[in-house]
Amino acid sequence: MNKVWSITELNQYIEGLLSEEETLQDIWVQGELSNFKHHSSGHMYFTLKDREGTLKALMFRGRARFLKFRPENGLQVVIRGRIAVYARDGVYQLYAEEMEPAGLGGIYLALEQVRQRLEADGLFASERKRPLPFLPRAVGIVTAPTGAAIRDLYAVITRRYPKMNIFLAPAMVQGEEAPESLIKALEKMRNHPLVDVVIIGRGGGSREDLWAFNDEQLCRVIADFPIPVISAVGHESDVSLSDLVADVRAATPSAAAELAVPVYDSLKIQCNDLEERLRRAMHSQISSSRQAVTSLEKRPVLANPLQNLRIQQQRVDQLEERLLRNSERAIIAQKAKQVQDLEARLLAHVQGRRTEQMAQRVDELRHRLIYQANQKLLKKRSEIAMQAGLLDALSPLAVLDRGFALCLNEKEEVLRDAEQVSPGESIHITLRKGEVTCKVEERKVTSRWQINQKKS
Repeated sequence: MNKVWSITELNQYIEGLLSEEETLQDIWVQGELSNFKHHSSGHMYFTLKDREGTLKALMFRGRARFLKFRPENGLQVVIRGRIAVYARDGVYQLYAEEMEPAGLGGIYLALEQVRQRLEADGLFASERKRPLPFLPRAVGIVTAPTGAAIRDLYAVITRRYPKMNIFLAPAMVQGEEAPESLIKALEKMRNHPLVDVVIIGRGGGSREDLWAFNDEQLCRVIADFPIPVISAVGHESDVSLSDLVADVRAATPSAAAELAVPVYDSLKIQCNDLEERLRRAMHSQISSSRQAVTSLEKRPVLANPLQNLRIQQQRVDQLEERLLRNSERAIIAQKAKQVQDLEARLLAHVQGRRTEQMAQRVDELRHRLIYQANQKLLKKRSEIAMQAGLLDALSPLAVLDRGFALCLNEKEEVLRDAEQVSPGESIHITLRKGEVTCKVEERKVTSRWQINQKKS
């Protein structure tokens, strides 16, 4: 009898056969993505299909993080990977190492996805763009240390402003490592003490040569940069994503240099013009002031200042004489006031003695009045207490305190006899505390409390 295989043994055997097939260990497969799922672990699970077949596939997190686009259902892709058996389920599947959109359209799809994400985050908005400084202290340049771009930038900047400070942060501008190199170069400029504007870019080239400036991470660094950034990539017709996120886009590196610094000779001409305008304004002001001084000199007051001084001195003498006269009058008035004050104080002293005597008399009378009033008040209180005792004795309320009650019929007549009411009628009873209303159910003419009286 031939060997009986277990499921696990068979799956492992098939896995070994596939692993020995070199063709299946490094294979390129094209198909349409379906059932795509990006797991929370970072792994990607999906199915590749064409018109007649399907193939399960997965890409582990370590490889998925390097993708330049976002996979989605319905997208045609080309995948490099290996074929192996998943022994537990007994199915073979493609373990993807690389993935890219199929054809040239896939490259533009990846670019479009990056553009949409940047735009959704508001990085293209004009309101977040900053103006360039009019006259920077220094210009920072991020580009390749050799090539036409750096030569053009240096030539234009030094021609326009010969004494301008220029700082270069060299970087790779094409290839797989270019985005990271550009980001590191930008970071060197971030906290530079003199650089007020940064130019990032390169000269012209093919679409592939310029692709580094479409890198999403590079674009986000440019958008978040604390210093205004000018992006100058390629020629007029070349537009990269870095152009869209930068504060200013220049068509070429030479154009970026012209935007970054003003023309020194033009500034000098403007300064000379302003200096001349200031000189003319000063001369005009001085001339106007001289005319005002001349006009003042012709006034009579200033023509003979000593005469005006003598007049004022005479006026002072007159005022001094009047002051002396007024001073004598003031002394007499002051003495008279002192005499009046003394008379008032003496009169107040005499009246004070009389007032004190009258106060003593009033105080004695007040004490006598209070004593007599208290005695009379005590007498009246005693009389009132006696009258209150008599009233309490005669009051019907005192009877109520002993347990008796006051009964009234429906006509509010005092009930003294049971014959005054009939069964079914209501009576009102007043107790010591509170009142009640009762309904008569039975009437008895005699009472157990009634005392029998003998007729004489």
